[in-house]
Amino acid sequence: MLEEIAIENLGVIRSARVPLSDGLTVITGETGAGKTMVLTGLNLLMGAKADPQSVRPGSSSAAVEGRVRVSGRDAVLERVDEAGGEVEDDGTVVILRTIADGRSRAHLGGRAVPQGVLAEIAEDLFTVHGQADQLRLRTAAKQRDALDTFVGPAHQRVLASYRAAWTERGGLLAEIADLEARGAERAREVELLRIGLEEIERVDPQSGEDAELQALIERLSNAEGLRTAATEAHEAVAGEDAEGARENAIALVERARRALESAAHSDAALGALATRFAEVGYLLSDVATDVAAYVDDLQADPAGLETAHNRMAELNALTRSYGESIDEVLQWASDAGLRLLDLDDGGDRLASMRDRVAELDGELARLAEILTAERTRGASELATAVTNELHGLAMGGAHLVVSVQPLEEPGPFGADQVTFLLVPHPGAPERPLGKGASGGELSRVMLALEVALATSGGAAAERTADTPRSTFVFDEVDAGVGGRAAVEVGRRLAQLGRSTQVVVVTHLAQVAAFADAHLVVTKSSDEDAADDGMITVTGVREVTADARVRELARMLSGQDDSETARTHALELLESSVVGR
Repeated sequence: MLEEIAIENLGVIRSARVPLSDGLTVITGETGAGKTMVLTGLNLLMGAKADPQSVRPGSSSAAVEGRVRVSGRDAVLERVDEAGGEVEDDGTVVILRTIADGRSRAHLGGRAVPQGVLAEIAEDLFTVHGQADQLRLRTAAKQRDALDTFVGPAHQRVLASYRAAWTERGGLLAEIADLEARGAERAREVELLRIGLEEIERVDPQSGEDAELQALIERLSNAEGLRTAATEAHEAVAGEDAEGARENAIALVERARRALESAAHSDAALGALATRFAEVGYLLSDVATDVAAYVDDLQADPAGLETAHNRMAELNALTRSYGESIDEVLQWASDAGLRLLDLDDGGDRLASMRDRVAELDGELARLAEILTAERTRGASELATAVTNELHGLAMGGAHLVVSVQPLEEPGPFGADQVTFLLVPHPGAPERPLGKGASGGELSRVMLALEVALATSGGAAAERTADTPRSTFVFDEVDAGVGGRAAVEVGRRLAQLGRSTQVVVVTHLAQVAAFADAHLVVTKSSDEDAADDGMITVTGVREVTADARVRELARMLSGQDDSETARTHALELLESSVVGR
């Protein structure tokens, strides 16, 4: 429910605060006073495209702020939360649109949001009926939606189940088609995976084997050089000539130790150094032993080298195809095994999906039959309800026909084609609304339909005091009517206002007399900094008591001081109270 709109520097409106209450609120005013700017401001709050030219002359920017009660509307609350906005403690959220420097900005709950976000939440909060918006009733989809709404929430829950089953079925069919289309590709992939796994299984590589083989090949390929280096090292440390005359490193270190020990009694420092030489001697002995063992173990092995080269060739063949190292090859084999299991399971999964599609086909047929029966029943009731409303709206000879015909193929909303047909007068042929109704007639059909939806059928039966209330906005709903028909338009708007919030821009006193709240848009000339000096300034005020009588009198006669018009205005107010 919209509680208030504040407008600054929009068109002819310098500053206006428009309070809105429950029930029926009418907005009236002289031609050109700026009533349309109030609707323009409301449309901006609903995410409409902003026109930079709508900024008031002499002003650099315009702003429209709305306070909307959203408590109980889970979808709207969730969208506000996703946008990072805040809902006030009283369950309201503030929507702001600004226009400056040729650009428009939108804010929801104190956070900047794309303009489209406002349009999204507006679908749950507002329904606007103007000459342009009436075109929506001419589409088959909107007519089907209207009938589904009329039939009631229980019917809509069946429709939701149908939609969910239809969506699941569509997803499965797409996946089945993809699997079938890629059947040959999958077969090729299976064959390649199996070839790779068989090759790896035949070679049977071990983790890290390639690095170990590379080290072995390097050793065997350089056996003679390694032997020479190790032998020279051993001779330098512990070698001797044939007569044993040459001293090696161990003997020289031993000589140094003994020399130091012989003089250690004169200086303890030499004793410490002798100890260190002894340690060096032990290490040299160990190294000499290890080098000698290395030389003894190092044998030229041409056969072993050839075997190592052949094994490395097998491993290299694997790393060229399946990874840069044997460890990567083994990882590929593990992944390929899992993928092969998945591909081999494709046939079973395909069969399972086809079985599920068959189940869904049966479920959809069952639900579609229920939807058709309920729509057929509701079509007759809706046509009767709307026709009864039309008879009171100066369309006494008109009646609405709601046709429910089978589609050639079921679709996402069932198996029915819903069409609204209007017979404007007795003897006239049934014609679709888009072809058989004028703008004024369509306005009244829209009003009759909204009243029927709000007051009849399952929707009304399941409405409770806690049900969130929407806001209906009507512009030019009274176009082309007057007299008694205008009174009936006002009566039905008031009736609609008992179940929802209704805002109406009207030029008919007969309609305005039924309002729960009456707002008047007034204009005056004011000095401004603009080049033209004097511009029109519009304000909005609520009228009650005598002020309201004067406004109704003005609407009736063009003069608010005419006693005849004031008497007629009072009669309208009194009769509206009785007629509610």
